[in-house]
Amino acid sequence: MADYWARPGQPLKNHLNNTAYLAARFAKAFSSEEWGRLAGLWHDLGKYQPEFQDKLKGLVVSVEHSGAGAALAVSKSRSIGMALAFAIAGHHTGLANPTVSERGQPKPLKERLKENASILKRISPDLPPEILGLDVPEPPTFLKPPPDMPITDKSILARRGELWTRFLFSSLVDADRLDSEAFETPDQAAQRGKYTTIGVLRQRLDDFIDRKVEKLSKKDQARPVNRARARILEACRRVALEKPGIFALTVPTGGGKTLSAMSFALWHAEKNDLRRVIVVIPYTCIIEQNADEYRQAMGTENVLEHHSSLSPEVQQERYGEEIADRHELAAENWDAPVIVTTTVQFFETIFSNRPSRCRKLHNVARSVIILDEVQSLPPEYLLSIVEALNEFAERYGCSMILSTATPPALRSRENFKNGLKNVQDIIPDPGDLSIKLKRVEYKWPDLEAPPLEWGDLAREVAEYDRALVVVHRRKDARDLARLLQKINPHDSIFHLSALMCPAHRSAKLAQVKKRLKNNQTCLLVSTQLIEAGVDIDFPVVYRALGGLDSVVQAAGRCNREGRLMEGPGQVFVFQAPTRPPSGTPRKGLEAMESMLRGAGGDLDPTDPILFEKYFRQLYFASNLDARQIQTYRQDFKFSDVDRDFHLIEDGFTQTLVVQYGEAGKKIDEIRKHGPDRDRRRALQPYTIQVYPPTFNRLMTAGAIEEIVEGISTLTTPFANQYDDTFGLLDEEEPQADAEALVVGS
Repeated sequence: MADYWARPGQPLKNHLNNTAYLAARFAKAFSSEEWGRLAGLWHDLGKYQPEFQDKLKGLVVSVEHSGAGAALAVSKSRSIGMALAFAIAGHHTGLANPTVSERGQPKPLKERLKENASILKRISPDLPPEILGLDVPEPPTFLKPPPDMPITDKSILARRGELWTRFLFSSLVDADRLDSEAFETPDQAAQRGKYTTIGVLRQRLDDFIDRKVEKLSKKDQARPVNRARARILEACRRVALEKPGIFALTVPTGGGKTLSAMSFALWHAEKNDLRRVIVVIPYTCIIEQNADEYRQAMGTENVLEHHSSLSPEVQQERYGEEIADRHELAAENWDAPVIVTTTVQFFETIFSNRPSRCRKLHNVARSVIILDEVQSLPPEYLLSIVEALNEFAERYGCSMILSTATPPALRSRENFKNGLKNVQDIIPDPGDLSIKLKRVEYKWPDLEAPPLEWGDLAREVAEYDRALVVVHRRKDARDLARLLQKINPHDSIFHLSALMCPAHRSAKLAQVKKRLKNNQTCLLVSTQLIEAGVDIDFPVVYRALGGLDSVVQAAGRCNREGRLMEGPGQVFVFQAPTRPPSGTPRKGLEAMESMLRGAGGDLDPTDPILFEKYFRQLYFASNLDARQIQTYRQDFKFSDVDRDFHLIEDGFTQTLVVQYGEAGKKIDEIRKHGPDRDRRRALQPYTIQVYPPTFNRLMTAGAIEEIVEGISTLTTPFANQYDDTFGLLDEEEPQADAEALVVGS
């Protein structure tokens, strides 16, 4: 038999065996070792074509090499072989639809199978008999329908198979990439996998928490909030010794969830031999502060922070080139022991069809997943998300921690049988804990009275030395801050919105925290982005009436540490002259108005039943599968799922680089050297998202320059359109609002 090569210098048979070994090892985490091995052995059979070998010699030919192995899998089994065929055929181009495909998506699988059947027949004499002669095992038990399964439940079985196919695909993609890397760039491959064990990380975190407590004065340790935090931590460590499953950590804001949840996760992972902890957070601003604390506790090399706003240059400056390079590699497949990522990144990894995103999915198996601020999950994707979480717990060895101060109604019940199953509470009586941690009083609005005008609100807020106001929209925040500037000195008025780039917001928050610490006058007006776990503490908070979770999250910025001597913090909920954006924010307001009227104008947020009632109303008013993701999944339409599952809608806003801080320097580097991945990511701290009408208007006026394709910035004559207080000044808001969606990716 002639010699065949996977790439110059590497025998093809070696590559197939190496990939099979790795894919089997990865698939073993979800009890699918043999299927992973077959995917690896068959994935590159098309390279046995003479045309591919000619290509390696330098001839300019186009050769399809992924389809032959897929055709072999289907010839062995028309049922389970299709799962292998999807994975094998897509390991370069992505998971395809079975039949019809759109422009820009992979060619339909059945079309490729038909084309490759003849190729397989032609090359079969050259295939190693020990590979060609293998058979596909029986399907996993969980994919076999019980004899008494109703026909209506068979769609669930199909979606179960669809998810399993994704995990096989992930195992194959990562195995293929890692073997190629080991052959082509062995020095880079040698940088992977150098991590501390879960047991050692657990001990480091325990020591870190102990040191934090020891630094507190006896007076601080005796404060109710710190006594409650100690009880929460103790409960987490006790329940962590239970078997894997789904757990709820319902703790009021300021209750120490960040460290307590991680302590649970590491104790639980050590006890149950789980591989890693994945922290899933909706907003990048929380990720940055939480990841920083985890790094301090467990070592920078063990904590991977993964989201779109990371700057490679900042990573190198902070952690050194070696660790920054290792983090870059770990972001490809999530093999680190602690991952901190966004809700967008996590769930779009699950439901993507692209090899680069799906590559890391297999490493989610046998993990502890902390879903922080779980109430923020968008209702229109809830059925697909909840079903995936149930599958992770039941079939992929995962444990979930639902961490929130405002628990959503996600548990399975009579009229929501698709909810999360067998959820165990870490805190046995969250209502009692809420009462003990109560640090604020709510003043609810009179719904029969007219809305509070901005001028009246400004005069009322200006009576305080330190106060936070949270409003619905960007324009609301800008208008109210300007009114306050007319009353108070400008250096005491601050503004935050997503029209300020992340670096700008961080700088302003640092100024606010400094003024609060020094008891200086500080009035902050913000959109709801301040509610995203930002560690800030005001004695007074005003919040425009909206969803219950939003109101309570805003209240979490009031008397956060319980230090006020004169009594509880004051949270004034007011009717704004504008309504929230359409969609979930508007439905949340309507549910709250209904509940306020039903309760005679007074609600008690320390009552967990209140949240159950609110979220039931919200979900009842929402389509929980608005994009038909579940229908696409049961038909194995991977391309359609990828197209429509986007927690941030593609095209809803457009990215604009603003002239702030180091932005000019980064832009000059792109002009000079071109836009590689690192330079693009270095721009993230200096970008904002604007609505298409605004973007088009600025473009027409000559205010926007496209530096290279896909990267636009304000031109020099229009640089004053970006203001040091308000960010971008020229913005007209449509009915929907990007800040109501999940932020970050």
